[in-house]
Amino acid sequence: MDDEENVRYSFQKMLREPTYQVLVAADGMEALAAVQRREPDLAILDIQMPGMSGLEVLEHFKRSAPNLPVLVITAHGDSERVISAMKHGAYDYIEKPFDIPRMKGLIDDALEVGRLQRAGRRVEHSVATDSPDRIIGNSSAIQEVCKLIGRVAASDANVLLVGESGTGKELVARAIYQHGQAAGTPFLAVNCAAIPETLLESELFGYERGAFTGAVKRRAGKFELADGGTLFLDEIGDMCQATQAKVLRVLQEGTFERLGGEETVRVHVRLIAATNHNLEEAIASKQFREDLYYRLRVITITLPPLRERREDLPELTRYFVAKHCRQYKKEFVSVAPETMQVLLQHDWPGNVRELENTLKRAILLCRGNVIRPHDVAANLRPASRPKPDSPLDHLTVRVPTDLESHAGKLYDVVTSELERKLIADVLRRVRGNQVHAARLLGISRVMLHDRIKKYGLKTEISIDGH
Repeated sequence: MDDEENVRYSFQKMLREPTYQVLVAADGMEALAAVQRREPDLAILDIQMPGMSGLEVLEHFKRSAPNLPVLVITAHGDSERVISAMKHGAYDYIEKPFDIPRMKGLIDDALEVGRLQRAGRRVEHSVATDSPDRIIGNSSAIQEVCKLIGRVAASDANVLLVGESGTGKELVARAIYQHGQAAGTPFLAVNCAAIPETLLESELFGYERGAFTGAVKRRAGKFELADGGTLFLDEIGDMCQATQAKVLRVLQEGTFERLGGEETVRVHVRLIAATNHNLEEAIASKQFREDLYYRLRVITITLPPLRERREDLPELTRYFVAKHCRQYKKEFVSVAPETMQVLLQHDWPGNVRELENTLKRAILLCRGNVIRPHDVAANLRPASRPKPDSPLDHLTVRVPTDLESHAGKLYDVVTSELERKLIADVLRRVRGNQVHAARLLGISRVMLHDRIKKYGLKTEISIDGH
Protein backbone atom coordinates (compact mmCIF):
# COMPACT_ATOMS: atom_id res chain seq x y z
CA MET A 1 0.00 0.00 0.00
CA ASP A 2 1.42 3.37 -1.06
CA ASP A 3 -0.22 6.59 -2.24
CA GLU A 4 2.57 7.22 -4.76
CA GLU A 5 1.87 5.54 -8.09
CA ASN A 6 5.56 5.34 -9.04
CA VAL A 7 6.34 3.42 -5.80
CA ARG A 8 3.53 0.93 -6.50
CA TYR A 9 4.87 0.49 -10.03
CA SER A 10 8.40 -0.05 -8.72
CA PHE A 11 7.25 -2.94 -6.54
CA GLN A 12 5.32 -4.51 -9.41
CA LYS A 13 8.43 -4.27 -11.57
CA MET A 14 10.79 -5.55 -8.83
CA LEU A 15 8.54 -8.55 -8.11
CA ARG A 16 7.61 -9.52 -11.62
CA GLU A 17 9.00 -13.07 -11.37
CA PRO A 18 6.37 -15.86 -11.63
CA THR A 19 6.92 -16.72 -7.96
CA TYR A 20 5.29 -13.43 -6.90
CA GLN A 21 1.77 -12.13 -7.40
CA VAL A 22 1.47 -8.43 -6.50
CA LEU A 23 -1.68 -6.60 -5.42
CA VAL A 24 -1.47 -2.81 -5.08
CA ALA A 25 -3.60 -0.40 -3.04
CA ALA A 26 -3.54 3.41 -3.03
CA ASP A 27 -4.99 3.93 0.47
CA GLY A 28 -5.82 2.21 3.71
CA MET A 29 -9.40 1.22 2.98
CA GLU A 30 -8.39 -0.30 -0.34
CA ALA A 31 -5.59 -2.26 1.38
CA LEU A 32 -7.93 -3.63 4.07
CA ALA A 33 -10.41 -4.75 1.43
CA ALA A 34 -7.66 -6.42 -0.61
CA VAL A 35 -6.38 -8.36 2.38
CA GLN A 36 -9.88 -9.47 3.35
CA ARG A 37 -10.59 -10.55 -0.23
CA ARG A 38 -7.33 -12.28 -1.19
CA GLU A 39 -5.52 -13.22 2.09
CA PRO A 40 -1.98 -12.39 0.86
CA ASP A 41 1.23 -13.86 2.27
CA LEU A 42 2.86 -10.45 2.91
CA ALA A 43 1.84 -6.79 3.21
CA ILE A 44 4.07 -3.76 2.53
CA LEU A 45 2.75 -0.49 3.99
CA ASP A 46 3.76 3.12 3.67
CA ILE A 47 3.39 4.98 6.99
CA GLN A 48 2.63 8.45 5.64
CA MET A 49 -0.76 8.18 3.93
CA PRO A 50 -3.74 10.53 3.46
CA GLY A 51 -6.71 9.46 5.56
CA MET A 52 -5.95 6.19 7.38
CA SER A 53 -2.24 6.02 8.22
CA GLY A 54 -0.05 3.00 7.68
CA LEU A 55 0.13 2.42 11.46
CA GLU A 56 -3.69 2.33 11.66
CA VAL A 57 -3.78 -0.16 8.80
CA LEU A 58 -1.11 -2.21 10.58
CA GLU A 59 -3.26 -2.33 13.73
CA HIS A 60 -6.25 -3.55 11.66
CA PHE A 61 -4.09 -6.23 10.02
CA LYS A 62 -2.84 -7.52 13.37
CA ARG A 63 -6.42 -7.91 14.59
CA SER A 64 -7.91 -9.46 11.46
CA ALA A 65 -4.86 -11.35 10.08
CA PRO A 66 -2.37 -11.88 12.95
CA ASN A 67 -0.21 -14.28 10.91
CA LEU A 68 0.34 -11.74 8.11
CA PRO A 69 3.95 -10.42 8.04
CA VAL A 70 3.99 -6.64 7.44
CA LEU A 71 6.93 -4.57 6.13
CA VAL A 72 6.67 -0.83 6.84
CA ILE A 73 8.31 1.77 4.60
CA THR A 74 8.43 5.57 4.86
CA ALA A 75 10.31 8.58 3.61
CA HIS A 76 10.06 10.25 7.04
CA GLY A 77 11.77 7.93 9.50
CA ASP A 78 12.25 8.85 13.13
CA SER A 79 12.74 6.89 16.32
CA GLU A 80 9.15 7.28 17.53
CA ARG A 81 7.75 5.89 14.30
CA VAL A 82 10.19 2.99 14.28
CA ILE A 83 9.25 2.10 17.86
CA SER A 84 5.51 2.42 17.12
CA ALA A 85 5.73 0.26 14.02
CA MET A 86 7.66 -2.52 15.77
CA LYS A 87 5.45 -2.29 18.86
CA HIS A 88 2.38 -2.88 16.69
CA GLY A 89 3.91 -6.01 15.17
CA ALA A 90 5.69 -4.89 11.99
CA TYR A 91 8.13 -7.44 10.63
CA ASP A 92 10.65 -4.71 9.75
CA TYR A 93 10.87 -0.97 9.04
CA ILE A 94 12.70 0.55 6.05
CA GLU A 95 13.27 4.13 4.96
CA LYS A 96 12.94 5.38 1.39
CA PRO A 97 14.85 5.29 -0.82
CA PHE A 98 15.54 1.64 -0.14
CA ASP A 99 18.17 -0.67 -1.57
CA ILE A 100 16.40 -3.08 -3.97
CA PRO A 101 18.50 -6.21 -3.20
CA ARG A 102 18.04 -5.61 0.54
CA MET A 103 14.30 -5.08 0.06
CA LYS A 104 13.99 -8.29 -1.96
CA GLY A 105 15.92 -10.15 0.74
CA LEU A 106 13.56 -8.84 3.41
CA ILE A 107 10.53 -9.76 1.34
CA ASP A 108 11.75 -13.32 0.82
CA ASP A 109 12.61 -13.59 4.51
CA ALA A 110 9.19 -12.32 5.58
CA LEU A 111 7.46 -14.72 3.16
CA GLU A 112 9.41 -17.61 4.68
CA VAL A 113 8.33 -16.55 8.17
CA GLY A 114 4.73 -16.42 7.03
CA ARG A 115 5.05 -19.92 5.61
CA LEU A 116 6.47 -21.20 8.89
CA GLN A 117 3.64 -19.57 10.82
CA ARG A 118 1.03 -21.24 8.68
CA ALA A 119 2.81 -24.61 8.82
CA GLY A 120 3.70 -24.45 12.50
CA ARG A 121 1.37 -25.94 15.06
CA ARG A 122 -0.37 -23.32 17.10
CA VAL A 123 0.65 -23.30 20.74
CA GLU A 124 -2.54 -23.49 22.76
CA HIS A 125 -2.69 -21.19 25.76
CA SER A 126 -4.36 -23.94 27.77
CA VAL A 127 -0.87 -25.37 28.22
CA ALA A 128 0.19 -22.21 30.02
CA THR A 129 -2.83 -22.21 32.34
CA ASP A 130 -1.73 -25.46 33.96
CA SER A 131 -0.39 -25.29 37.48
CA PRO A 132 2.82 -23.21 37.40
CA ASP A 133 4.38 -25.81 39.69
CA ARG A 134 3.69 -28.76 37.40
CA ILE A 135 6.76 -30.84 36.57
CA ILE A 136 7.07 -31.05 32.77
CA GLY A 137 8.39 -34.16 31.06
CA ASN A 138 7.88 -37.88 30.51
CA SER A 139 11.49 -39.07 30.26
CA SER A 140 12.47 -42.05 32.39
CA ALA A 141 14.77 -39.81 34.45
CA ILE A 142 12.03 -37.35 35.36
CA GLN A 143 9.53 -40.15 35.96
CA GLU A 144 11.86 -41.58 38.58
CA VAL A 145 11.89 -38.18 40.29
CA CYS A 146 8.08 -38.08 40.23
CA LYS A 147 7.86 -41.58 41.69
CA LEU A 148 10.08 -40.55 44.59
CA ILE A 149 7.98 -37.43 45.16
CA GLY A 150 4.86 -39.59 45.32
CA ARG A 151 6.45 -42.01 47.76
CA VAL A 152 7.78 -39.42 50.21
CA ALA A 153 5.32 -36.52 49.99
CA ALA A 154 2.93 -37.80 52.66
CA SER A 155 5.67 -38.19 55.28
CA ASP A 156 7.29 -35.38 57.23
CA ALA A 157 10.82 -36.67 56.59
CA ASN A 158 13.52 -34.19 55.62
CA VAL A 159 14.51 -34.28 51.95
CA LEU A 160 17.79 -33.36 50.24
CA LEU A 161 17.56 -32.36 46.58
CA VAL A 162 20.81 -32.54 44.64
CA GLY A 163 21.53 -31.50 41.07
CA GLU A 164 23.06 -28.81 38.90
CA SER A 165 21.81 -25.23 38.95
CA GLY A 166 18.67 -24.71 36.91
CA THR A 167 17.35 -28.27 37.12
CA GLY A 168 14.20 -27.29 39.02
CA LYS A 169 14.96 -28.07 42.65
CA GLU A 170 12.47 -25.51 44.01
CA LEU A 171 9.82 -26.89 41.65
CA VAL A 172 10.35 -30.38 43.13
CA ALA A 173 10.28 -28.95 46.66
CA ARG A 174 6.91 -27.33 45.98
CA ALA A 175 5.60 -30.55 44.45
CA ILE A 176 6.56 -32.47 47.61
CA TYR A 177 4.80 -29.86 49.72
CA GLN A 178 1.66 -29.70 47.58
CA HIS A 179 1.22 -33.48 47.48
CA GLY A 180 1.92 -33.93 51.19
CA GLN A 181 -0.34 -33.96 54.21
CA ALA A 182 0.82 -30.47 55.07
CA ALA A 183 -0.71 -28.93 51.93
CA GLY A 184 -2.43 -25.71 52.98
CA THR A 185 0.14 -25.08 55.72
CA PRO A 186 3.00 -22.58 55.27
CA PHE A 187 5.62 -23.09 52.56
CA LEU A 188 8.57 -20.71 52.73
CA ALA A 189 11.69 -20.66 50.57
CA VAL A 190 15.10 -19.16 51.37
CA ASN A 191 18.05 -18.97 48.97
CA CYS A 192 21.03 -19.30 51.28
CA ALA A 193 23.46 -18.16 48.57
CA ALA A 194 21.56 -14.92 47.93
CA ILE A 195 21.66 -13.68 51.54
CA PRO A 196 24.92 -12.47 53.15
CA GLU A 197 26.21 -14.67 55.98
CA THR A 198 25.73 -11.84 58.47
CA LEU A 199 22.01 -11.64 57.64
CA LEU A 200 21.14 -15.29 57.01
CA GLU A 201 20.99 -16.23 60.69
CA SER A 202 18.51 -13.46 61.49
CA GLU A 203 16.52 -14.34 58.35
CA LEU A 204 16.14 -17.93 59.50
CA PHE A 205 15.76 -17.50 63.26
CA GLY A 206 14.50 -13.95 63.68
CA TYR A 207 15.68 -11.42 66.24
CA GLU A 208 14.62 -9.51 69.33
CA ARG A 209 14.30 -5.76 69.61
CA GLY A 210 17.72 -4.22 70.16
CA ALA A 211 19.63 -7.31 68.98
CA PHE A 212 21.60 -5.07 66.62
CA THR A 213 21.51 -1.57 65.20
CA GLY A 214 18.23 -1.12 63.35
CA ALA A 215 16.38 -3.91 65.18
CA VAL A 216 13.58 -1.66 66.43
CA LYS A 217 11.12 -4.45 67.07
CA ARG A 218 10.96 -8.24 67.35
CA ARG A 219 10.91 -10.08 64.03
CA ALA A 220 10.05 -13.73 63.50
CA GLY A 221 12.38 -15.76 61.29
CA LYS A 222 11.53 -18.23 58.57
CA PHE A 223 11.63 -21.27 60.88
CA GLU A 224 9.08 -19.65 63.16
CA LEU A 225 6.87 -18.52 60.28
CA ALA A 226 6.97 -22.01 58.72
CA ASP A 227 5.91 -23.74 61.96
CA GLY A 228 3.63 -26.67 61.10
CA GLY A 229 4.61 -26.45 57.44
CA THR A 230 7.61 -26.72 55.13
CA LEU A 231 10.80 -24.67 54.83
CA PHE A 232 12.85 -24.94 51.64
CA LEU A 233 16.53 -24.01 52.01
CA ASP A 234 18.03 -23.64 48.56
CA GLU A 235 21.82 -23.74 48.09
CA ILE A 236 22.37 -24.98 51.64
CA GLY A 237 25.95 -25.85 50.69
CA ASP A 238 26.73 -22.10 50.84
CA MET A 239 25.63 -21.80 54.49
CA CYS A 240 28.37 -20.97 57.02
CA GLN A 241 29.17 -23.46 59.79
CA ALA A 242 27.78 -21.31 62.61
CA THR A 243 24.36 -21.20 60.97
CA GLN A 244 24.63 -24.90 60.10
CA ALA A 245 24.97 -25.64 63.83
CA LYS A 246 21.74 -23.76 64.63
CA VAL A 247 19.87 -25.52 61.80
CA LEU A 248 21.12 -28.87 63.13
CA ARG A 249 19.74 -28.04 66.58
CA VAL A 250 16.31 -27.27 65.10
CA LEU A 251 16.32 -30.61 63.29
CA GLN A 252 17.43 -32.50 66.40
CA GLU A 253 15.43 -30.75 69.11
CA GLY A 254 12.88 -28.56 67.34
CA THR A 255 14.06 -25.50 69.27
CA PHE A 256 16.12 -22.32 68.82
CA GLU A 257 16.50 -18.81 70.22
CA ARG A 258 15.98 -15.64 68.24
CA LEU A 259 19.04 -13.47 67.70
CA GLY A 260 19.62 -11.42 70.85
CA GLY A 261 16.99 -13.34 72.81
CA GLU A 262 16.85 -15.90 75.60
CA GLU A 263 13.36 -17.30 75.02
CA THR A 264 13.38 -20.82 73.55
CA VAL A 265 11.12 -21.11 70.52
CA ARG A 266 9.73 -24.56 69.72
CA VAL A 267 8.73 -25.42 66.13
CA HIS A 268 7.86 -28.41 64.01
CA VAL A 269 9.04 -27.82 60.46
CA ARG A 270 9.63 -30.18 57.57
CA LEU A 271 12.91 -29.19 55.95
CA ILE A 272 13.63 -29.60 52.26
CA ALA A 273 17.19 -28.60 51.37
CA ALA A 274 18.82 -28.29 47.97
CA THR A 275 22.36 -27.93 46.70
CA ASN A 276 24.39 -28.03 43.52
CA HIS A 277 27.54 -28.75 45.54
CA ASN A 278 28.99 -32.15 46.35
CA LEU A 279 28.35 -32.13 50.09
CA GLU A 280 30.51 -35.21 50.64
CA GLU A 281 33.50 -33.28 49.28
CA ALA A 282 32.49 -30.27 51.40
CA ILE A 283 32.46 -32.54 54.49
CA ALA A 284 35.93 -33.85 53.61
CA SER A 285 37.22 -30.26 53.36
CA LYS A 286 35.53 -29.30 56.67
CA GLN A 287 33.16 -26.84 54.98
CA PHE A 288 29.96 -28.71 55.79
CA ARG A 289 28.93 -30.51 58.95
CA GLU A 290 28.66 -34.27 58.56
CA ASP A 291 25.99 -34.58 61.27
CA LEU A 292 23.82 -31.99 59.50
CA TYR A 293 24.31 -33.80 56.19
CA TYR A 294 22.92 -37.03 57.59
CA ARG A 295 20.00 -35.20 59.19
CA LEU A 296 19.15 -33.62 55.85
CA ARG A 297 19.52 -36.64 53.63
CA VAL A 298 16.89 -38.86 55.20
CA ILE A 299 15.59 -38.92 51.65
CA THR A 300 17.75 -37.88 48.69
CA ILE A 301 16.34 -37.02 45.26
CA THR A 302 18.80 -36.46 42.44
CA LEU A 303 17.54 -34.19 39.67
CA PRO A 304 18.81 -35.00 36.16
CA PRO A 305 20.42 -32.26 34.05
CA LEU A 306 18.55 -31.30 30.90
CA ARG A 307 21.17 -32.93 28.63
CA GLU A 308 20.18 -36.29 30.19
CA ARG A 309 16.48 -35.79 29.46
CA ARG A 310 16.54 -34.30 25.95
CA GLU A 311 13.35 -36.16 25.03
CA ASP A 312 11.53 -33.68 27.32
CA LEU A 313 12.79 -30.65 25.34
CA PRO A 314 9.86 -30.38 22.87
CA GLU A 315 7.28 -30.50 25.68
CA LEU A 316 9.25 -28.03 27.81
CA THR A 317 9.58 -25.72 24.81
CA ARG A 318 5.83 -25.78 24.11
CA TYR A 319 5.10 -25.11 27.77
CA PHE A 320 7.47 -22.14 28.09
CA VAL A 321 6.42 -20.62 24.75
CA ALA A 322 2.74 -20.79 25.74
CA LYS A 323 3.48 -19.47 29.24
CA HIS A 324 5.42 -16.44 28.04
CA CYS A 325 3.14 -15.69 25.11
CA ARG A 326 0.46 -15.32 27.74
CA GLN A 327 2.75 -13.18 29.91
CA TYR A 328 3.70 -10.86 27.04
CA LYS A 329 0.17 -10.85 25.56
CA LYS A 330 1.21 -12.42 22.26
CA GLU A 331 -1.48 -14.46 20.56
CA PHE A 332 0.90 -17.29 19.76
CA VAL A 333 4.45 -17.99 18.63
CA SER A 334 5.51 -21.13 16.79
CA VAL A 335 8.93 -22.78 16.80
CA ALA A 336 10.44 -23.66 13.42
CA PRO A 337 11.51 -27.33 13.07
CA GLU A 338 15.12 -26.34 12.44
CA THR A 339 15.04 -24.28 15.65
CA MET A 340 13.97 -27.33 17.60
CA GLN A 341 17.00 -29.15 16.18
CA VAL A 342 19.27 -26.39 17.49
CA LEU A 343 17.66 -26.70 20.93
CA LEU A 344 18.00 -30.48 20.91
CA GLN A 345 21.69 -30.32 20.00
CA HIS A 346 22.66 -27.76 22.65
CA ASP A 347 24.36 -29.02 25.82
CA TRP A 348 22.30 -26.76 28.19
CA PRO A 349 24.87 -26.01 30.91
CA GLY A 350 22.22 -23.78 32.52
CA ASN A 351 19.60 -26.56 32.29
CA VAL A 352 15.86 -25.79 32.29
CA ARG A 353 16.41 -22.24 33.54
CA GLU A 354 18.63 -21.51 30.53
CA LEU A 355 16.02 -22.97 28.17
CA GLU A 356 13.25 -20.81 29.63
CA ASN A 357 15.31 -17.60 29.47
CA THR A 358 16.39 -18.38 25.90
CA LEU A 359 12.76 -18.83 24.82
CA LYS A 360 11.60 -15.68 26.65
CA ARG A 361 14.15 -13.61 24.74
CA ALA A 362 13.24 -15.29 21.45
CA ILE A 363 9.52 -14.62 21.97
CA LEU A 364 10.19 -10.92 22.50
CA LEU A 365 12.59 -10.46 19.59
CA CYS A 366 11.47 -12.91 16.89
CA ARG A 367 9.99 -11.55 13.71
CA GLY A 368 6.60 -12.63 12.51
CA ASN A 369 5.80 -14.79 15.55
CA VAL A 370 8.13 -17.62 14.45
CA ILE A 371 11.20 -18.54 16.48
CA ARG A 372 14.00 -19.35 14.05
CA PRO A 373 17.52 -20.64 14.75
CA HIS A 374 19.17 -17.20 14.88
CA ASP A 375 16.58 -16.10 17.47
CA VAL A 376 17.94 -18.62 19.99
CA ALA A 377 21.56 -19.12 18.92
CA ALA A 378 22.80 -15.76 20.23
CA ASN A 379 21.50 -16.49 23.72
CA LEU A 380 22.83 -20.03 24.16
CA ARG A 381 25.53 -20.32 26.81
CA PRO A 382 28.70 -22.13 25.82
CA ALA A 383 29.29 -25.29 27.81
CA SER A 384 31.88 -23.82 30.17
CA ARG A 385 31.56 -26.53 32.80
CA PRO A 386 34.16 -29.33 32.64
CA LYS A 387 32.99 -32.49 31.01
CA PRO A 388 31.80 -34.91 33.70
CA ASP A 389 34.18 -37.72 34.48
CA SER A 390 33.42 -41.05 32.93
CA PRO A 391 32.83 -43.79 35.52
CA LEU A 392 35.97 -45.40 34.03
CA ASP A 393 38.20 -42.38 34.76
CA HIS A 394 38.88 -43.44 38.35
CA LEU A 395 38.82 -47.21 37.90
CA THR A 396 42.08 -49.11 38.17
CA VAL A 397 42.48 -52.86 38.16
CA ARG A 398 45.58 -54.56 39.52
CA VAL A 399 46.86 -57.42 37.41
CA PRO A 400 47.97 -60.33 39.65
CA THR A 401 51.74 -60.63 39.94
CA ASP A 402 51.60 -64.43 39.98
CA LEU A 403 50.15 -65.01 36.54
CA GLU A 404 50.67 -68.77 36.60
CA SER A 405 48.38 -69.21 39.59
CA HIS A 406 45.58 -67.73 37.48
CA ALA A 407 46.46 -69.56 34.28
CA GLY A 408 43.42 -70.10 32.08
CA LYS A 409 41.23 -67.73 34.07
CA LEU A 410 43.25 -64.50 34.18
CA TYR A 411 40.89 -62.73 31.78
CA ASP A 412 37.86 -63.62 33.92
CA VAL A 413 39.59 -62.50 37.13
CA VAL A 414 40.58 -59.08 35.77
CA THR A 415 37.29 -58.36 33.95
CA SER A 416 35.28 -59.43 37.00
CA GLU A 417 37.25 -57.05 39.18
CA LEU A 418 36.72 -54.25 36.66
CA GLU A 419 32.97 -55.01 36.48
CA ARG A 420 32.71 -55.01 40.28
CA LYS A 421 34.43 -51.63 40.58
CA LEU A 422 32.42 -50.12 37.72
CA ILE A 423 29.05 -51.17 39.17
CA ALA A 424 30.06 -50.07 42.67
CA ASP A 425 31.20 -46.66 41.39
CA VAL A 426 28.02 -46.06 39.36
CA LEU A 427 25.81 -47.10 42.30
CA ARG A 428 27.69 -44.70 44.55
CA ARG A 429 27.29 -41.82 42.10
CA VAL A 430 23.52 -42.32 41.70
CA ARG A 431 23.11 -42.86 45.45
CA GLY A 432 21.87 -46.41 45.14
CA ASN A 433 19.15 -45.71 42.54
CA GLN A 434 19.24 -49.09 40.77
CA VAL A 435 16.88 -47.99 37.96
CA HIS A 436 19.18 -45.07 37.11
CA ALA A 437 22.30 -47.22 37.48
CA ALA A 438 20.97 -49.93 35.15
CA ARG A 439 20.10 -47.29 32.55
CA LEU A 440 23.57 -45.74 32.70
CA LEU A 441 25.28 -49.14 32.52
CA GLY A 442 23.05 -50.30 29.69
CA ILE A 443 22.00 -53.52 31.44
CA SER A 444 18.71 -54.82 32.78
CA ARG A 445 17.70 -54.34 36.42
CA VAL A 446 17.66 -58.14 36.79
CA MET A 447 21.26 -58.34 35.58
CA LEU A 448 22.27 -55.46 37.87
CA HIS A 449 20.64 -57.14 40.87
CA ASP A 450 22.47 -60.37 39.99
CA ARG A 451 25.85 -58.57 39.88
CA ILE A 452 25.16 -56.78 43.19
CA LYS A 453 24.49 -60.14 44.78
CA LYS A 454 27.45 -61.80 43.05
CA TYR A 455 29.97 -59.19 44.23
CA GLY A 456 28.35 -58.57 47.62
CA LEU A 457 27.96 -54.87 46.92
CA LYS A 458 26.33 -52.59 49.46
CA THR A 459 23.79 -50.25 47.89
CA GLU A 460 23.01 -46.85 49.32
CA ILE A 461 19.28 -46.55 48.83
CA SER A 462 18.21 -42.95 48.45
CA ILE A 463 14.63 -43.46 49.59
CA ASP A 464 15.36 -44.44 53.18
CA GLY A 465 18.91 -43.19 53.62
CA HIS A 466 20.29 -46.59 54.78
